[in-house]
Amino acid sequence: MGHLLSKNGYRLNKRTRKLHHRKKKKRNCFLQGPCMLCFIVHGNSGGLDDDDSDQFETGVNGGGRGRCHSNAGGTGIGSTSKLAGRYAALTSPEDCAKFLLSPRELAIWEGQGRSLLSAVPAKLIPPPALFRSAGIPVPIAVAVSVPGSASDYAEMVCKRKCAEVQRCTPCKQPRCAFPVPEGGVEDGGGGGSGDASSNSGTGHCHLCPLPSSSSSSSSSVEGCCGMALHGDPLPQSSDSSPCCPHHHDDCQGRGSDVIDTSSINRLPSSILLKVFSHLSVKERCLCASLVCKYWRDLCLDFQFWKQIDLSGLQQVNDDLLVKIASRRQNVTELNISDCRGVQDHGVCSLAAHCPGLQRYTAYRCKQLSDLSLSSLALHCPLLAKVHVGNQDKLTDDALKKLGEHSSELKDIHLGQCYSITDEGMVALSKGCPKLQRIYMQENKLVTDKSVRAFAEHCPELQFVGFMGCSVTSLGVIHLTGLRNLSSLDLRHISELNNETVMEVVRKCRNLSSLNLCLNWSINDRCVEIIAKEGRSLKELYLVSCKITDHALIAIGQYSSTIETVDAGWCKEITDQGATQIARSSKSLRYLGLMRCDKVNEETVERLVVQYPHIVFSTVMQDCKRTLERAYQMGWSPNTSNAS
Repeated sequence: MGHLLSKNGYRLNKRTRKLHHRKKKKRNCFLQGPCMLCFIVHGNSGGLDDDDSDQFETGVNGGGRGRCHSNAGGTGIGSTSKLAGRYAALTSPEDCAKFLLSPRELAIWEGQGRSLLSAVPAKLIPPPALFRSAGIPVPIAVAVSVPGSASDYAEMVCKRKCAEVQRCTPCKQPRCAFPVPEGGVEDGGGGGSGDASSNSGTGHCHLCPLPSSSSSSSSSVEGCCGMALHGDPLPQSSDSSPCCPHHHDDCQGRGSDVIDTSSINRLPSSILLKVFSHLSVKERCLCASLVCKYWRDLCLDFQFWKQIDLSGLQQVNDDLLVKIASRRQNVTELNISDCRGVQDHGVCSLAAHCPGLQRYTAYRCKQLSDLSLSSLALHCPLLAKVHVGNQDKLTDDALKKLGEHSSELKDIHLGQCYSITDEGMVALSKGCPKLQRIYMQENKLVTDKSVRAFAEHCPELQFVGFMGCSVTSLGVIHLTGLRNLSSLDLRHISELNNETVMEVVRKCRNLSSLNLCLNWSINDRCVEIIAKEGRSLKELYLVSCKITDHALIAIGQYSSTIETVDAGWCKEITDQGATQIARSSKSLRYLGLMRCDKVNEETVERLVVQYPHIVFSTVMQDCKRTLERAYQMGWSPNTSNAS
């Protein structure tokens, strides 16, 4: 089957032609060359080139005439010629399996095999690309190891006889496949490791062994599902046939298990996009996108650039915003908080190219002025959220632009913008009737006029905060007309009386959170009315208010909805108030007693054990919880001291 010149029947010796006279069966070798056994028996000990190929052919076909170039004597040459003749007469795998070598023939073969193996001309073995490009099943050669005894004769059978492997469908090899060490990947059997190591030293190419003729076609296909993990100069398919010599380590050993070298890139792109969605912009741009081109394309997917969070990145400047705006015009959310390198030019450019922008956040960007916010209002009609706290250069002009062009605005945060006055706030309230959240903090130029304007022109308000503003009870009383009000922040209001607070609680039936911290005018009577009238109230903050144990007892006695009570820094709270509210309240889940010096720590320890469903906040209890979380995360005092 594997005879070098089997295509030319006239060159065969007479004995071979006589044997094939009855059965004229053409044995066409796909590789245009002999099998390994024919090379070993008839090959030359020296290298063969184009000039002496005729001499090689003559030595093969005229074994009895002494033309075979080997180191053995005349008797060995005649025996090897007989061996070649017997082997060439075989026509079926069964005959090949029954082909046995006598001990004398085996000794002759073993003596010549090692030196003649290097005589195989590389040009006679076509490249592996032929196997993948062929449209029909291809018979493939297999490397035969040098046996040590006659028991290994079965491995010398030419497996190209009647053995076919179906062609595998090629697929794209991911660029990020990691190379495998020289030792190869872990294989299912150890039969091929010795051959691989012994032949690697001679510099010969290895051909992957094929499954036996009795195995099904499906197992043959599964055997070639290995990835090209070695450094090939040509890109290999992840599902290509293992006929390539570089895949010897992936498919080594006769009858070994199939090696699963699947990559993460085999997952659907939708799953990878879901994984990448949990990464920040910095992690996607500086880490994931640098792995391979496929990951870079996934990181540039439009869904990752709809919501851009660049907060805290000092490398961000106007040029980056211009590039984002020019390439990604579907941006809906932008966060540039603490980006000191961003100027008005970058924000204006992004606003001009992204008309669909809906949410804009820029805390502590003191370098930005009215120009950026005015450009957003002019080019982004869908703008619904603007958080620009702590911007000193922001004035009423920007608020007037928002009132003129941003009728869809629903959420605005202007805390610590000290240049804003009632003029800008009134214009904003008139132009944004859909406003639902307004938060001001330490805006000393904002007075009751602004509170009244929002209460009249923005009936959908749900969250209102005027912490530290120049607001009095005359302005707060107008909030009673807000039927949808659910959260009210009135911290540090200098002129706030108890009657106004009680009236707001009575009229605003949906109020769930009330913050009255730092108001010394709030007393026990006001808290009692709040507990009685606040049917939907769940959170009540009374830090540094003028209350005693009677306020806590009233909350536990009259309220069935309040879950959070913070009475920190109230100097008149004692053990009695803490014990009574914990005992009588059915809904309480958090009780803040920070710096309530008249509450003993032993009492708090007893309450923690007695009422485990309530979180008690004191200095000692907070320290214990912090230490507990540190232990759960793996922290230990020994490692801390060592570091």
